[in-house]
Amino acid sequence: MQLSYAPGACNIGPAEIARRRRAAVIGAIGTVALCAVLIASGTAPGDLGRLLVGLPLTGAAIGWIQAQRRFCLAYGFAGTFNLGAIGEMHRVADAAALAADRRAALAIAAQGVAIGLAGALLFLVLPIHFA
Repeated sequence: MQLSYAPGACNIGPAEIARRRRAAVIGAIGTVALCAVLIASGTAPGDLGRLLVGLPLTGAAIGWIQAQRRFCLAYGFAGTFNLGAIGEMHRVADAAALAADRRAALAIAAQGVAIGLAGALLFLVLPIHFA
């Protein structure tokens, strides 16, 4: 798959996309594991400790969104892109492109946080617990 840099739309190539997918899987596994630990430790619905699942869930969501959009939010904020091998960074020189990248990065961050928060609130009230 040959990709090219597009401001606000594509700033990572296949190797970086694969890294984001792996991060999403690790975040999802961490979310499920944390849910299991919290349930097994006796947290009841409404226990604020259940909100902790929002952290790995947010990470999983951001990783997945980045992989799907072919856009890294950290690179977007930093004004860089990498379409080659891991570590082959390039700077975004155009001010309009940099602004588009930062808007896209902010949107990805907001989407990831919203998913993490929604999932944490759902788990907070989910009526699953050991008596």
